[in-house]
Amino acid sequence: MPPPADIVKVAIEWPGANAQLIEMDQKRPLTSIIREVCDGWSLSGSEQFALRYADGPQLYITEQSRSEIKNGTILRLAISPGRAARQLLERIQSHGIDARLEALKELAKLSADTTFAAEFINMEGIGTLARLVESGTHFGEMLAFTLTAFLELMDHGIVSWDLISLSFIKQIAGYVNQPMVDVSILQRSLAILESMVLNSHSLYHRVAQEITVGQLIGHLSNQEIQTYAIALINALFLKAPEDRRQEMASTLAQKHLRSIILNHVIRGNRPIKAEMAHQLYVLQVLTFNLLEERMMTKMDPNDQTQRDVIFELRRIAFDGENDPTGTEKRKTLYAKDYKMLGFTNHVNPAMDFTQTPPGMLALDNMLYLAKVHQDTYIRIVLENSSREDKHECPFGRCAIDLTRILCEILQVGELPNEGCNDYHPMFFTHDRAWEEFFCICIQLLNKTWKEMRATSEDFNKVMQVVREQITRALAMKPSSLDQLKNKLRGLNYSEILRLRQSERMSQDDFQSPPIIELRERIQPEILELIKQQRLNRLCEGSCFRKVGNRRRQEKFWFCRLSLNHKVLHYGDLDESPQGEVPFEMLSDKIPVSDIKSVVTGKDCPHMKEKSALKQNKEVLELAFSVLYDPDETLNFVAPNKYEYCIWTDGLCALLGREMSSDLTRSDLDTLISMEMKLRLLDLENITIPEAPPPVPKEPSSYNFTYNYS
Repeated sequence: MPPPADIVKVAIEWPGANAQLIEMDQKRPLTSIIREVCDGWSLSGSEQFALRYADGPQLYITEQSRSEIKNGTILRLAISPGRAARQLLERIQSHGIDARLEALKELAKLSADTTFAAEFINMEGIGTLARLVESGTHFGEMLAFTLTAFLELMDHGIVSWDLISLSFIKQIAGYVNQPMVDVSILQRSLAILESMVLNSHSLYHRVAQEITVGQLIGHLSNQEIQTYAIALINALFLKAPEDRRQEMASTLAQKHLRSIILNHVIRGNRPIKAEMAHQLYVLQVLTFNLLEERMMTKMDPNDQTQRDVIFELRRIAFDGENDPTGTEKRKTLYAKDYKMLGFTNHVNPAMDFTQTPPGMLALDNMLYLAKVHQDTYIRIVLENSSREDKHECPFGRCAIDLTRILCEILQVGELPNEGCNDYHPMFFTHDRAWEEFFCICIQLLNKTWKEMRATSEDFNKVMQVVREQITRALAMKPSSLDQLKNKLRGLNYSEILRLRQSERMSQDDFQSPPIIELRERIQPEILELIKQQRLNRLCEGSCFRKVGNRRRQEKFWFCRLSLNHKVLHYGDLDESPQGEVPFEMLSDKIPVSDIKSVVTGKDCPHMKEKSALKQNKEVLELAFSVLYDPDETLNFVAPNKYEYCIWTDGLCALLGREMSSDLTRSDLDTLISMEMKLRLLDLENITIPEAPPPVPKEPSSYNFTYNYS
């Protein structure tokens, strides 16, 4: 008979004594259980003790967190958080250097515990640490542990960052500005400054006065602190007032930030980890967001300066650099030129730029093409002005709509997603990457228009194809703009049609009744094959990032299914694993028989709790939770959409429920189409004997193996 749901069997350790094996009644007050444990070892003053986990982060157990205790957990009797905080506070203020170092080392570890942090903060502990830093008498390991403890305590959100003194900020900034500082101190100093900037408007201004971008860029050559330096640059960029962002961007350009990142980070001798990829993505988004103002600015048809830009486009295309008659051309002929330039409004083309997006950004792109790639610009315009009217590609209209599409693809104007690492290396290879990207894509558009033999009625169809070409090419992550050109060259209109036909085959082809019957016969076998593949992947396991942790900490946990499909094993890791994690390293487990259901997205408990994540669409789409007895959850945020589909499908298969992800539908359609082609091919290759025909055989059993990678 299984034990009651409220009873968990645990082992409790105490130094120098045999462990106690007890059945913990979760309905009893925790103080009562601790008193009973203390009595077992003849320890008095049970109110001075508490329970902590013996493994992992060794967090204190409270009435609120005790429900997370599982059968077989090893606990440790320890001094209470309040008593521990008091003792450590006394020891870090002692005169003995060795004693102070050991106290700070222990404090750095305990400060991650919310229960301990609250007690230490209530005793003015943060003020004590701040004064130790301000004194400037701590160095090396002692200073590193002090900064670690300070950052951990502040990140609990119990104390406002606005209370930090200017002298503390100056001291921390001083560590960043000094040429020879220990790496561990630099990492923590940069992380503290980043938190100040992100959490306090007033501190942003103070930090910005103490830290220059040039000093931060100087740290990018050190691989140990690159991520921290870029994170602080991003924080300063993100929180800067709008009128300061363009100025900051100019400074970054003058300091050659892009080329330094390209050479020391992207093309460095180390693989780019998830946190660095995220910071590069954030920098990419913030850089493109500088285009938002122009994107949302309408052209003023009465502004002569803006109208002169359009005149310049006409002059470059039709008058040439040294044509003395260009400026004397009668304005009545301008309408004809503007029509050949492809503007919708031939009389007043300024009206074409009054819609936002893309607003004036489209005109900026066109002028860049005309001045920097003049031969290409003239060729595109003249080539289309000499075609038959019905097949001419309207340059102006295309350039405006293409700019809008590029803004949508790169999400110009949107804030970075917390869970996204989708940076494009090629945008770090050129100082005018956006403009060069446009120039490549407008040539693609002109080429695709010709391949489709399009007319003005086909405008929207052409733009859809071009959007697909660009999206597919970006998904291949070209490392340079030249590679992008090569990818786009391979994605001509014929290739897009082939890809569409291939992807649509399972939906549109094989619709005759015999084929439909064959498909229905094959489908259960394919589904079983996919189910086994999903379960095999769960047995291999996956690594997940801890929900809610500061990104720079890079804390991970691993989960995998037992080989007999009866238990989910999981546990914390110090770093992202390289390869399979043994079951012995995963301290926690959930019997599959206890799992009640799997929920996704906004139905997940951790998405309801985390308001910041709740608003983050991308994180929401990667979240899922396992609900199990008694009313407990195991919460996940998958690293990407593929892992999300694998795990949600695998868990559904484990529970005997339908696998319904997009990945399963895609795999099902692809494999069914492949198997049907194979069977139909076998039928085509049958040689019919002259006499007499053999007795028909039963169809051969399904023998198609599938290895999804």
